[in-house]
Formats: sequence, C-alpha cells, structure tokens
Amino acid sequence: MKQLGIVGFLIGVGLLLSTCTPSPTTVTVTVQVTSPPQVVTATPTATATPGPTVLTICQNAEPETLYLYGGAHTARHVLEAVYDGPIDYRSYDFQPVILEKLPRIEDGDAYFDTVTVQPGDRVIDIAGQPVALEDGVQVFANHNCLEADNPDCLVTFVGTRTLQLEQMVVSWQIPEGILWSDGEPVTADDSVYSYEMACDADTPASKYLCDRTASYVAAGERTVVWTGVPGYVDNLYFLNFFTPLPRHLWQDELRYTAANLLSRSESARQPMGWGPYVIVEWVQGEYIELAPNPNYFRAAEGLPGVDRLFFRFAASANDLVSMMLADQCDVGIIEGEVGDLMPLLISAQQQGLFNLAVAPSSDTWENLTFGINPVAAYDRPDFFEDARVRQAIAHCVDRQTMVDEVTFGLGEVADVYIPPLHPLYADRRLVRWPYDPAAGRALLTEVGWVDEDADGVLEADSVEGVRDGTVFRVDLLVMQGNDQQEALARIIRSNLADCGIQTNLVFTAEPDFRADGPAGPVFGRQFDLALFAWYNAVEPPCYLYLSEEIPNELNWGRSNAAGFSDAEYDAACSAALAALPGTYEYREFHSQAQRIFSEQLPSLPLFWRIRVAMAQPRVTGFFLDPSAESEMWGIEEIGVLP
Repeated sequence: MKQLGIVGFLIGVGLLLSTCTPSPTTVTVTVQVTSPPQVVTATPTATATPGPTVLTICQNAEPETLYLYGGAHTARHVLEAVYDGPIDYRSYDFQPVILEKLPRIEDGDAYFDTVTVQPGDRVIDIAGQPVALEDGVQVFANHNCLEADNPDCLVTFVGTRTLQLEQMVVSWQIPEGILWSDGEPVTADDSVYSYEMACDADTPASKYLCDRTASYVAAGERTVVWTGVPGYVDNLYFLNFFTPLPRHLWQDELRYTAANLLSRSESARQPMGWGPYVIVEWVQGEYIELAPNPNYFRAAEGLPGVDRLFFRFAASANDLVSMMLADQCDVGIIEGEVGDLMPLLISAQQQGLFNLAVAPSSDTWENLTFGINPVAAYDRPDFFEDARVRQAIAHCVDRQTMVDEVTFGLGEVADVYIPPLHPLYADRRLVRWPYDPAAGRALLTEVGWVDEDADGVLEADSVEGVRDGTVFRVDLLVMQGNDQQEALARIIRSNLADCGIQTNLVFTAEPDFRADGPAGPVFGRQFDLALFAWYNAVEPPCYLYLSEEIPNELNWGRSNAAGFSDAEYDAACSAALAALPGTYEYREFHSQAQRIFSEQLPSLPLFWRIRVAMAQPRVTGFFLDPSAESEMWGIEEIGVLP
C-alpha cells in the first residue's frame, strides 16, 4: 500500500481540509493568553484562576439513541461516560465495577441446585433450546456431561413421571455508595427493573438470556439472584447481571412502558446513570455535552479528569481526521475500518500533529479458509483434504509482509483463533508455520504435487483422491470493494505462485459472499479458498470448526465453511465449551483445541486487525485496550493538560 511522504502528507492534509471542513481556507486555533500580573505594593501578587478543563471526543457516527436497549452500537462511547461497568472486559478478562465481586462456583455465590420438573415445565434440551418437558425430550443429566453422545449423560423423558434436573443459581452484591446521579442509591431492584424491560416483548433486544431465565429477583436492597431454567448451564454465568435502570424515576407504568422508553427523552437522549458524567445537552448533528457527576463513586479520587466533556460528530472518517488536524478534537475515534487513511495518520504522528493510540490485536482476525470438504455439487479435485497441503500453504504465505503492508507494521501475525494476550492462549502448545517457501514446496512434493513439465505450476502425481496430471489451480474468493482484503489477496496469489500453485482471484459482492448456503459460495461450501475476517467472541471460538457446525441442507446457517471434521478436535472443543471458566478442564481443553487447530489448520489465521485512535499530545490517561468494547472504557481517567 502506498505510503505518503512529507509532500504527499501535506497534499493529503490540504485535500482533507478543502473537502471536509465548513471553512476551507481558515483554520481556527484557540490560544489562551494570560496578561502579566499587576504588582501592588504591600499586597500579595494576584494568581490567575485556571479555567475549566474541556475534553472533546470526536467520532464519525452520531448515535440514534442512548437508551440502554435501543440497539445503537455507536452510543457505546457516550454510555461509558454515563455508566461505569457494571462489569468491564479488559485485557481479555472480566472485572467488576459496581459489584463487590464476580460470582464463582468455588466461592459459593454460584451453585447448582437440584429441582424436580414435571410435564409441561420449561427445561433446556441437549441442543440448548428452551422447550416444554414432554415425551421424547432429551436433557443432560448434570452439568458435568461433556458430550451429547455419552449415554450416561442423556436422559429421555417418557410418560408422566417427574424428573430431577440441575438448576443454576447465581447472586451478585452491589456495594454501598453506588448512587444515581440524582443521589438515590442504585439498588438490586433497579437491576430487576432492567431485566423486566430487557425481556419485555416491546423491547428490541436479544431474548436469549430471558428465555433461559427462570427468575431474576432482588434478595434485599443490594443483592440480586438469577436462577436459570432447569438444565441450562451457562459458562459465562457471572455476566448474567442486568445493567440497572432507575425504577424510582420510571416506575409510572403508564408513562414508562417498554415501548415508550425507546423514544422518551429521559431514556433515549438524557439517560441517568451512576458513571463519571451526566448529560447536559444534546444538539442533534453537532455534539453531546456532559458535566461531572457529583455523586460519582470515585469522585474522592479526583475523578473524572475534566470539567466539561463534549462528544462531537463528524460526517465521515475523512472529516474526522481534518477536525483532528485543525485541533478541533482532543481524541478522535473512527467507527469502522481505518483503511486508506492509515498513511495519513502515521504521517500526522511523525509530524507531531497528533498521536496514535494503537492496540496491535483486537477482537477480529483475517483468515484464509480452505475448502476442505465442499458440497457434492461443487465438483473439483480434492486439493485440501490432506493436512500437509494446508501446512505447506501456511509455509508459503508471508503473513509478516501482510502485517507490514496492510497494518504498516503495527499488527501481529495470528497463529490461532485467540490473540497472544488472551489468558487462555496456548503459546507453548501451538504448532507454528513460519514463512518458508522451500519447506512448503517440500511438503507439497511429499504429498505428490510436482512440477513435471517445469512450467512453474504443480501437477498431481499419485496424490490420493486426485487424478494424475491435475494442475494445482484454485480460485480465491474475495469480497469486492474491500481494499484491504484485495491487497491481501494479491499477496497470497503471489506467494502461492512462488510455491507452484496458480491462483485466480474471484471478487464477490459482500452480501453474496456472506450469504448462507446453498446460494452463498462460502457458507454454501462451494469454494477452493476464501479470504474473510472472523470476530472473536468473549470465549475462544473453537466452535467455529466443529463437525456439527458444517453447513448443510439441514442447517445452512452454520460457521464451519471449510467442512473440517476431526474427532479429536471435536472432543477437545466440546469439552472446553462444556467446562466452567476457572476450572482446570476449561483451561486444558481450550489449550488442546488450539493445539489441534494449529496443526490441522482448517483455516490459516493471517493477522489480527489493529485498533487505532487519535489523540492530541495534551491528552493524558488515554490508551486502547485490545478487548474493551469501547475505546472510551477508561473515560473517567482521561485528562487534558493546560
């Protein structure tokens, strides 16, 4: 990707300012001027009182709503200022914020109770679905069951008899001193009220947890108790705390219905929280102004760090950068991919115009997926069934060059589906495949792929499942219009050519590329190679490559587009998903799954996408966390030097 030099950088700045700012020929810079002190005989010298500190955060997307259940992803930065927690996810670990602790099985504040269920009662079946108990329904005998095909683990309900099942119970404690910004205490009942709103049919929020909740109640002023539907085992049970909403303000059931809360000003535009700031004003299309919350539970620490906070909204990412260059923003956050702006951002940092905050890994990784087991209708040679071929391609692809060219050296090569900083990362167990085209060619020769006619392209010679003389020629599917992935595809094509594999790039419109089968080429399993990104969920996503996740005519909405199937991997991943966090089994089976993945390579992880934000040199206390949902996760500690 072409980098800008100093001249190119200045031209780029000029273009941005000329196309993206309201006054193209004027850049306004505010300078604080202090007059020399007046000295008066026999009286102390007057000291100027510092003015209020102001922090302006700019983002290239304005939220549609600030309601907790309004579904606006772009509201998350502002909501970090209004709420703090209740649970943060930082450095791939969960931390309680307005809770005394996270409940744990070993501590006794999460446990399994045994209950009696009868026909008609709601239970969770072996597919994880809530169903009414009736003849033929299959359930797990207990939470220690790891595999559905273990006969000792399965119970099939028959007749009208009762059945004993395990039921998960979890409790949380809100500490004293957590207050709403109006001074009222945050209570357990506020969390119960939030549960009621989240689970109301008129609230457009996921009902997954609601459907698996038997009860959610307050057990005293500050204790909340969640009870799951019998048979439901949730690995992330400690997250089932509902973020409180102020029942004392919204308890009028006629005015504050679940449907009304979606649009009422006090919920959608000025929601009350307990966090470091309170909303003062929202001028649509321009800014949201906030002031410090006098009842913030960390106020005694001198937090938050500034006297006034503004969120300003840019029309585009280009406009946002021009605002940073014009010193109209202290912090700039780009929603979506930075893309072609990276050369400009790096040049700006080199020129000292602003700083870049970078997290070298994030929750998303680029990967090259192999079409190991395509559908029968996609008739082509069996190129990738042999793991040695996949390993050879791993040797042939120069992933560090991708990091250098696409992320400008700021990213990290990926070895598996979780990043190196993750506490479950199985560093010492992983099999790694460094860039080594000679080793890649040797593996291909071992399988039977040789260049007998010396034309630079390999042909099959006694390759199992492939007719002799078949040319190693494949298609690589790439999403059309994605400049970053097009650049990656060209690197892959060049690398594979060096190893004797001829690659044809096939550009496909994104909606078609991502479509479920049978129409979608990727998730319809009708491809040779496919280049796309996966999002890393909270738990290590080993499930993506389970045999049961292979898309087929019974369920095309599955994730294992490669068609990869390995009994050892299935056993390790299934056991990891069934184990509870914090246990030896949880760590061990996730580690085993990573080892098998890194050896068998159902896909080749390429690199982790980076997270980037801009900040003026005067900003303090701001840095990115690779796993936090919002770049503003520590907004209360961000300050501005005078």
